[in-house]
Amino acid sequence: MPATSSPELEAGTPAKSEDVERRPEAPGAPSNRVQAGGDAAGLGRARATAFIVPAMLLIAAFLLFPAIWTIYLGLTDYRLTGLAAANPQFVGLDNLQNALSDDRFGNSMWLTVEYVIGSAVIGQVLLGFAVAWVMRERRGALRRLVESLLLLAWVLPGSVVAFLWIALLDRDSGTLNALLQTPGTGWLLEYPMASIIVFNIWRGAAFSMMLYAAAIGNVPPSHLETARLAGASTWQQLRDVVIPRIKGHILTNLLLISLWTFNDFTPFMLTAGGPDDKTEIMPVFIYKLALNSGELGFGAAISVLMLLFNLIIALFYVRMLRSRKDDAA
Repeated sequence: MPATSSPELEAGTPAKSEDVERRPEAPGAPSNRVQAGGDAAGLGRARATAFIVPAMLLIAAFLLFPAIWTIYLGLTDYRLTGLAAANPQFVGLDNLQNALSDDRFGNSMWLTVEYVIGSAVIGQVLLGFAVAWVMRERRGALRRLVESLLLLAWVLPGSVVAFLWIALLDRDSGTLNALLQTPGTGWLLEYPMASIIVFNIWRGAAFSMMLYAAAIGNVPPSHLETARLAGASTWQQLRDVVIPRIKGHILTNLLLISLWTFNDFTPFMLTAGGPDDKTEIMPVFIYKLALNSGELGFGAAISVLMLLFNLIIALFYVRMLRSRKDDAA
């Protein structure tokens, strides 16, 4: 009696994959779907929840609750002292409207933009990339010395760094005046914004250097060698070979250092916002408004605006990263 077979087997073609997937799983066998994505670690729902809960509580206590409290304060006329401290009144969006029409807020925002672009977007990016590029093929004591000096500036506490820079820029006995033979030059008084921009470049360039060093290390040396053999200059190698391969690192670095610099309070230790409010960037402006003037509600409302600006910066860079991935796909 001839054996029965399907037309596909008779034609010599393999069975369709759908037929294999439709086969029922054996009783007690592990589910392929769960193994693939449901519980890869094999912890189970209860143990996984137990691991997550402490972190979620910390986030709620130190991030979520302060954010909600700040938003609430921004909707009141809460003050540090007086009747408004004992019985704050709900004022709605009045604080936000007053902030947007306040010349001090506009001046502070403009100074903050100058500070972020000058020290982070331009200064730290260029210095960090330049050091990473120059040191990429160097080994030995020189590379370790340069990296150590930059990392030292990054890891030192802000108060220590501020004290060192005050000693460096002091008008009467500062080290910089001694080196340049310019006695009596008050750098923090005559060039306050330039001083804090250079200060932040020196202090924050280490992060950019480390990120770019790792990114440049992933560029295939054969690509650079091919470009050199083709007669490409250093700028052409950077433009056509290096930068296209590290665009993602550049955008990530810009996102992080822009947000960090936007919220940086360290310049207060150098100039306290002066002279004549010439270095009163947003964190310093909010601090002086809330604690020196006692306008906690108004200061909280400006903090909410600052949070929104941070979100706008983050969304801008994230959108650029996504468009880059779409182009690559």
